[in-house]
Formats: sequence, C-alpha cells, structure tokens
Amino acid sequence: MKKVSVFGSGAWGTAIALLMNGNGYDVTLWTKFSDEAENLCATRENPLLGGIVIPKEIRITSDIEAATLEAGAAMIAVPSFAVRETAGQMKGRLPGGCTIICMSKGIEKDTSSLFSGILSEIFGDDTPIASVSGPTHAEEVARCIPTACVAASRFAAVAEQVQVMLMNEYLRVYTTNDVVGVELGAALKNVIAICAGMCEGLGLGDNTMAMLMTRGLAEIADLCVRMGGRKETLAGLTGLGDLIVTCMSRHSRNRRAGVLIGKGMPAQEAMQEVGAVVEGYYAAKAARELSESMGVDMPICGEAYRVLHEGKSPHQGMKDLMGRRRKSELSTGEERWVMR
Repeated sequence: MKKVSVFGSGAWGTAIALLMNGNGYDVTLWTKFSDEAENLCATRENPLLGGIVIPKEIRITSDIEAATLEAGAAMIAVPSFAVRETAGQMKGRLPGGCTIICMSKGIEKDTSSLFSGILSEIFGDDTPIASVSGPTHAEEVARCIPTACVAASRFAAVAEQVQVMLMNEYLRVYTTNDVVGVELGAALKNVIAICAGMCEGLGLGDNTMAMLMTRGLAEIADLCVRMGGRKETLAGLTGLGDLIVTCMSRHSRNRRAGVLIGKGMPAQEAMQEVGAVVEGYYAAKAARELSESMGVDMPICGEAYRVLHEGKSPHQGMKDLMGRRRKSELSTGEERWVMR
C-alpha cells in the first residue's frame, strides 16, 4: 500500500501530505473547494504554512472521485464539524480494505460523538480505523521538527500499520488500543488551552496557568475513565503532551483566542480575529454535555463553556472557580489518613 489520500488542505492536512510524501508515499491532497485546489496547484504553497513548498509529486484536487481512487489509506484532517460530512462523501468510493486514519482532533459539536464512533457508524465496525494524536502543531511537523504522537485503534495490526506509515527520523509514533483516551485528550485539551489563554489575557501568573493545566487534565482523565478509557493515557503524549503544547505554544489558535477573550473581546469576535477554526469553542459545549450525561464534575470546562457560549466574564469565571467548596485533590477521595 503506497497510495495515500489526505482529506483536508488546511495547515494540518498539508503538513500530513508533506510528511507522507517524505516517507515515500504516492500522495493526493483533497480540498472541498475547487478555487483552493487551483490556488494551491498554482502557488505550491499553503498560506498557513508560509515558505514551505508543496512538492510537485503531491497531487492536489477537489474531485472526491480522484482522491479516493485506489487509495490504500485515507487520512482525514478536516475541522471537527466537517468529519461526518467528509466521511459521508468518501463512503462507497474507497477501495476495499482501505485504512481510515483520523488525524482530526475534536468532538462533533451537535452530538458530542467521538470521531471513531462516527467513522465506525459510516464505514462499518470491521473497517480498519485508527485515530492519531499528540503534540503535533502543523507549523513544526511541516518543517520536520522532532516530536511524537500516538496511533490508537481497536485492532493491533491497524495501529502498528499506521505506526510504520507515519514514523520517520523526526516523528516517533507509539501505539495504543485506548481510542477513547486518545480522542478525548485530543479534543478537550483545546478547552483548557482557551482557559490558559484567558489566564494570560487577564494578566494572571504562571502559578495560575499551572493550576489550570493540571486540574484541567484531571477533569479530562475523570471523564475518560467514566467513558471507558484509561487514566494513564492522559499522562502520555495525547493528554499531557498535547495539553502542554496547545496551552503554551505561539502556534495555538485556542490559546490566542483565549488571550483575546481574557483582554475583554467577546468570544465570537475572538474566533473571527484568530481567522481559523478554534476547536476548543466547539469542544467546550461537548465537554459540558458529556460531563452532565456522564455525571462527572468538570468545573474548569464548565466555566469555559459559560464564558464562550453564555457571555460570562473570564474574571468572574476565575473567581467562581477559586471560590468552590473544599475537596480532596484525588477525585476518588480514597486517601488513607493517619487518625490522631
């Protein structure tokens, strides 16, 4: 299997196409928009990855038939709100045995569904499906700066296949069967990153930032366990690793949006100012719905939702977080105290 199609021509999709081309694969990059395909073909450069040339060997098309033809692997790298639509267009067109690799990070905004569930629903439970996540900003992957990620699948052979496909001298790939943990970590760290940006916008300190990141990760881990994932997954690349880079990096759209909101800009204006999809905006709504349906206390994600979707001020959100009732740090409350 040497032919790979990448669906989604944003910064991340383009970075993946470059990665796979460098790994020796025959790559097609698909965009939904014909004018974008024409521009990318003409300039051989994605404006979101300025200065990086898209090699001539990478075919660029808006023709879904051409993109799916003879593909041995289909890599989905569209924004979260477009995953279901894109997969629906691919259905019935991909060759038998084609591996579906979800590179998108997020949760479906209207249903709070994980992408693995959506893809299994569309392509069937027996389809080889994997999800990939980790600290992988497109701007750095496209420039071959070393990092690592995790390939998750219910099928060991599929996770290992994806590992072999992606791994090279600057991208190390690990495998796991904890699809829930990998996908939740990938999606919900964006919510915490917006909060980290708000923290900076409010002029708060490093202590505050560390608190939000640590307790935010604890919330995600609690939800992960309730949904059948493993807590230790969130201590790895798709949890702690991706959380750190998304909260701290200058490349993070979620962090930039949070900074603007912390400085007083309304949430919708901040999304427009960033100029690209801010996944944490949608994930905050999904986190709230999942926490309520699963009975998991997620106060940081809850305050993020109220700021982003109900117009609450970030200052008041922080005040309410700090004023909550006293509790044990461990969510189980099972510490063994010495009685005296």
